[in-house]
Amino acid sequence: MELNSNQIREIIPHRYPMQLVDKIVDFEPGKWADGIKCVSVNEPFFQGHFPEAHVMPGVLIIEALAQTGAVAILAEEGNKGKIAFFGGIKNARFRKQVVPGDVLSLHCEITDRKGPIGFGKAVAKVGDKVAAQAEISFVIGDKQSE
Repeated sequence: MELNSNQIREIIPHRYPMQLVDKIVDFEPGKWADGIKCVSVNEPFFQGHFPEAHVMPGVLIIEALAQTGAVAILAEEGNKGKIAFFGGIKNARFRKQVVPGDVLSLHCEITDRKGPIGFGKAVAKVGDKVAAQAEISFVIGDKQSE
């Protein structure tokens, strides 16, 4: 099932400039999700990273992967209206620079869950080349009241 950017906003709480997934191309709630991030020269982070040689920050690639996984976990019926907080990042590797014009293919698979705590494996690719990969953990919680 595909989700556009507006439908993604109904599941995860991220908004500009931190919504880093443009489209979910397919997913299975509670199991996995595949997303797309179209990297544009107009991204706000390119103003400082780096003005003379644009490179998407690795931490934002990991964040895009985490948001992809958050769609999978928060799309489950029992998690609707909740938020997924980062619990940790292990074995992160950055293998290819991501630059304007690249299309990041994002995949996150939920590998284990214990109550509100979960773990996933995530890979970001540009074409058939791995740009980044990591093991991530998360905690599902309630949104804080305003």
